[in-house]
Amino acid sequence: MTDRPTRIALVTGAAQGIGRAIALRLAKDGIHVAVNDISTKLDDLNSLSEEIIAMGPGMKSSVHTADVSKEEQVKAMIEGVVETHGGLDVMVANAGIAICNSFLERPHPPLSRYRFKSRFVIGILIQIFSSLSLSAIATVEEWDRIFSINARGTFLCYKYAGNQMVKQGRGGRIIGASSIYGKSGNSAAGCSAYAGTKFAIRGITQAAAGELGRHCITVNAYAPGFIESPMTVQADKALMEKYNFESGQFMETYRALAPVGYVGKPEDIAALVSYLVSEEAHFVTGQTISINGGVFCD
Repeated sequence: MTDRPTRIALVTGAAQGIGRAIALRLAKDGIHVAVNDISTKLDDLNSLSEEIIAMGPGMKSSVHTADVSKEEQVKAMIEGVVETHGGLDVMVANAGIAICNSFLERPHPPLSRYRFKSRFVIGILIQIFSSLSLSAIATVEEWDRIFSINARGTFLCYKYAGNQMVKQGRGGRIIGASSIYGKSGNSAAGCSAYAGTKFAIRGITQAAAGELGRHCITVNAYAPGFIESPMTVQADKALMEKYNFESGQFMETYRALAPVGYVGKPEDIAALVSYLVSEEAHFVTGQTISINGGVFCD
């Protein structure tokens, strides 16, 4: 009996946060990992790739900078991975951005009014992350930009990875990045465009699963709630400066909402992805799986 060849994965948006954690977890699982992000994050990508290679004898990794909203760049990225590693078995379309502004012209009510009400607290978290004024008005330009990266970028990664996997004839795994806002839009106050992209990813995932299933390719997505990351520290500082929150109050507010009593980490999302790309997950497809500590239940 011959050993099965080592699988090849590509993770987009891998320079930091959830994408980085996914890349490291898949490498730990024994998968060769190609990593992607935009060119301004090349140093972080190189460092990550070197870390993956150092994880053990024979481990392979490569760096592929590309803007996932550009079709020719996505096509070239997939071709580059195949040329470097000989194929593609796992596609994790993690790259995305957050832009949140209301389409109401009146200023948003003060944050302090909502900070202990669960329906609104979830909705303001990503507004802080995006470093935008709560009173700013959403524009068509912002709408086009976020849809081009989050929704079109996911579609393009699914398209070119899926075609490559079909050509190879050995099945595969495709994973997308939705959000709690792709499950519950009414909690995303001021984030209609962002929520729209995350709902779109759910639909794209379901449709792709239906089309690719006959080729032994599963397609799923993860839908995280609030995940602890370097942005957490930035958000905490922003609340202290703008709204006189006490240090750590931001985190405590979310913890109070979560039945489990704590905030998730990027490694938690990576662990879910690890299962979804495994052979054991062959019967799971077309699903967008919530992972939020119980803050929202399907």
